[in-house]
Amino acid sequence: MKHGVAFRKFSRTSSHRMLMLRNLVTSLFEHEQIKTTLPKARDTARLAEKIITMGKKGDNSAHTRASAFLLKPDTITKLFSTFATRYANRPGGYTRIHKFGNRQGDNAPHAILELVDNPRDLRWEMTSRAVGWEILRDKLRSQRPEAIINAGVEKTLDLVKAERNLDYGEKGVLRPKTRWNVQKILRYRSNDAAKVLSQKATEYADELLATPMAFKSIHEEMLENNSTTRAPRPNAGHKRPGETRPALLIAQGKLGQRPTAPNRHGRKFPIITMENALTEKARHT
Repeated sequence: MKHGVAFRKFSRTSSHRMLMLRNLVTSLFEHEQIKTTLPKARDTARLAEKIITMGKKGDNSAHTRASAFLLKPDTITKLFSTFATRYANRPGGYTRIHKFGNRQGDNAPHAILELVDNPRDLRWEMTSRAVGWEILRDKLRSQRPEAIINAGVEKTLDLVKAERNLDYGEKGVLRPKTRWNVQKILRYRSNDAAKVLSQKATEYADELLATPMAFKSIHEEMLENNSTTRAPRPNAGHKRPGETRPALLIAQGKLGQRPTAPNRHGRKFPIITMENALTEKARHT
């Protein structure tokens, strides 16, 4: 029975393990985003949460304990100034872990550990792109791409503010999961965060519209020099603006054609595989 197992040992002595975790926490405070294995990221996040709580207290005792833990003096100044101000109204949850596949070589699970609301926040970037995509998809239902390019994606800020006040089950322009992410990342940020998010979403929506038009103009110029030039192909699984087909069907492309096998009379019939079954299910839903 596993009694008294309080933390991961990492096949190291106590002094080696603690120094490794101190080094990881110091690197996290220095760069605000690090990549390591998933077990190390979880233990590093647990310690980083406690150190940031000390930084929010700001008294002499907290300063002494944080100085004894962190390995670089610059991170101590950053802890009691930048982080204490950034997380003043946040009751907890100062770190976020993103799973990042497996590491090449030993196949260890990889993860990205970052501080919430840092300048390179991955959740912020992903959510802004999702908002831009879904706003553009909604506009393409009633307008042509040329009209949207000429007028631009307007009223994004008003839409973000409206979606911020909706509940999870209410119907709006954004999907419920995207709306929940918008509300989560804007909850403890400043009042200008909604404006910055709407600007990034607008820029990404304009990029989605401009990319196919740029490919088309480049292809027309290439056709003038060589009439046999093929049009550039999108990446597998990349959904264009206004696309309604499932991503599974788009990702397969020509490689997703149903394989056939001849019978004893020479006629070919499709082979039923798991991929074909999933494709047929996605095609009829």
